[in-house]
Amino acid sequence: MEFLDLKNVIHVGHSTGGGEAIRYAAQYGKDRVAKVVLISAITPYTIADENNPGGVPFTVFDGIRYHTQYNRAQFYHDISIPFFGYNRDSAIIKKGIRDNWWRQGMMGGIKAQYDCIKVFSDTDFTEDLKSVHIPVLVLHGDGDQIVPYTTTAVKAAALLKKGKSIIYSGFSHGMPTTEAATINEDIPEFINA
Repeated sequence: MEFLDLKNVIHVGHSTGGGEAIRYAAQYGKDRVAKVVLISAITPYTIADENNPGGVPFTVFDGIRYHTQYNRAQFYHDISIPFFGYNRDSAIIKKGIRDNWWRQGMMGGIKAQYDCIKVFSDTDFTEDLKSVHIPVLVLHGDGDQIVPYTTTAVKAAALLKKGKSIIYSGFSHGMPTTEAATINEDIPEFINA
């Protein structure tokens, strides 16, 4: 961004990318980032502890690490079910979406994926959220089975100085794919406000 001298940039981050977007805005983009959109983001943090009892137990992350390292092909196939909310009675399972998710997972490197798990299980973005003075839109589904919205989106919006949140009924973690039409209306509205 410095090399291109970009200013008034809008960062949009999904899941772990939401942590990256808010960290960049907080630590490096003070004069360059105009707004941030967090979609199903891991912010402020996901791990269950005494301050975040509704978070994800560490044993879950241990399982994700194990299967990423030793059983990756099957793991990316299996995780697509809760990721896209396909384990719900009303879900219409789309094989193409599951296959594409598997394809994307298998294209990545195991080391990078393993390291990413450490980021989304161990990183606390609380201070980043508190320090951001620009408008931030927090989008999350209450049907997210990967990153629970009550311990992330609700808390993140409360920490932000200029935060706005939209919690979508029934939307999954994979809502940028399954619910793109809805999200693609709300993001431009926020950007153009």
